[in-house]
Amino acid sequence: MKVDSRLEKFKEKMDATIVAFDRDLTGIRTGRANPAIVENVKAEAYGNATPINQLASISVTDPRTLLINVWDSSVVKSVADAIRDCGMNFNPMVDGQNIKITLVPLTQERRNELCKLASKFAENAKITLRNVRHDALDFIKVLEKNKEVTEDIKKRLSDNVQEMLTEFNTVVEKKLKDKQNLISEI
Repeated sequence: MKVDSRLEKFKEKMDATIVAFDRDLTGIRTGRANPAIVENVKAEAYGNATPINQLASISVTDPRTLLINVWDSSVVKSVADAIRDCGMNFNPMVDGQNIKITLVPLTQERRNELCKLASKFAENAKITLRNVRHDALDFIKVLEKNKEVTEDIKKRLSDNVQEMLTEFNTVVEKKLKDKQNLISEI
């Protein structure tokens, strides 16, 4: 879809919303091991709360096991504590500078909770997209008021904004459905 240059900044905001939504979804645990579920957990290191991906390398050893190789042995305990306390019911096992996390299979109740959380993230993304549309339509009204565009062009721009919203909402729905399918997979 071609976007009018006057609306490019609104398209960029919608793109940023999708990126943020993706980041939210990667933090939701599925039935498989994925480094993204712990990489942004913050551990106390060097006097600051630091994301684990800046303190260690995170790898998947098998579909249910994550291996975290902490680079500095002085922060291993802090990283393990942060993982234990992150709210995902992980029980990290420390072996020297390595931390092993074995993911237990999700119960159906927990899968339902995670699907609801993913739906909540999707709804928040849609609300943000609608707010961007509202801002774009206000911008178009100002252009018309200042006689920078005719009524026909205003209508075309408004339709263009609505098409963008529809397209981005479709992306959100597809990503949500894919994530819910991953969560429901046994």
